[in-house]
Amino acid sequence: MAQYDTIRSVGVGASARIDEGLRAHMNKVYGLMSVAMLVTFGVAWAVGTSDALLSIFRTPTGGMTILGWVAMFAPLAMVFAFGALINRLSAAAAQLFFYVFAAAMGLSIAWIFKAFTGVSVAQTFLVTSIAFAGLSLYGYVTKRDLSGMGTFLMMGLIGLIVASIVNIFLGSGALAFAISVIGLLIFAGLTAFDTQRIKTDYIAHAQSMDQEWLGKSAIMGALNLYLNFINMFMFLLQFLGNRE
Repeated sequence: MAQYDTIRSVGVGASARIDEGLRAHMNKVYGLMSVAMLVTFGVAWAVGTSDALLSIFRTPTGGMTILGWVAMFAPLAMVFAFGALINRLSAAAAQLFFYVFAAAMGLSIAWIFKAFTGVSVAQTFLVTSIAFAGLSLYGYVTKRDLSGMGTFLMMGLIGLIVASIVNIFLGSGALAFAISVIGLLIFAGLTAFDTQRIKTDYIAHAQSMDQEWLGKSAIMGALNLYLNFINMFMFLLQFLGNRE
């Protein structure tokens, strides 16, 4: 693989510095992701356990208000905006945007604390964490080149988004089940793929030590892994969650 060729092309001392820098880079990625997760679930819990706050986004019958629709689609719009603006933002501004996005995501999933028992939400979070850790570790340590999965997984993701939007209006139980199964597999694959890509991107640029690029790269890596985790969690909740 390319990253190993890059490491062999430098001296032992440089290779050691790259390894040390890579560990620090990955720690930063997981740290940013962890903070974003705390923001998301903190906002979701605060809104989802308050009938007064939840009523702003959900009707008494479980339907969505206008603000509820805005909250649902805001994270998707912000992801596309983030991708378009990342090169124009400073690393500090990009990090702030990431945390604002995490808060918006919390608003969009707050309903789970009303629909499912708190115990099942916690259990699903634990299962997701274990699965995510294993998949990410595999992506980090494997010698197999996972880059060939990228196009296939992204095509599947686009199809999944379209199917999910269509099913909002169709309300098909069978389609919802298929979306959950396929979505879980896609984001499991993306977790391993994105972890390896974060690693290889760092190694490819390590010798330049562009701190601005490294900062933004860590944020983008954290965003990708965060999205994989959230989506895995939401799909698993459909299978493991006990409804109130």
